[in-house]
Amino acid sequence: MVSRTFTIRNQAGLHLKPSAALCTEAIKYKSSVTLTFGNTTTNAKSVLNVLSTCVKCEDAITLTCEGEDEKEALENIGRLIEAGLGEQ
Repeated sequence: MVSRTFTIRNQAGLHLKPSAALCTEAIKYKSSVTLTFGNTTTNAKSVLNVLSTCVKCEDAITLTCEGEDEKEALENIGRLIEAGLGEQ
């Protein structure tokens, strides 16, 4: 299991477009991918679950990946988050 904390830089937070980008990337991996924000941990492969976390700009989230391709998943999803999830 690997995890890392990221700060969301998108002006509108994790609204539909960046949430969909995150989920689209997470679905590519066999590992489970969870997103933790505050006291909520959810499946990062579900757009509705990610949207329900109500993550805003400058909020910190923790991604946790567990499985056979966990390191690759965390690295690539993290790179996408740091690049603005298709918005910046």
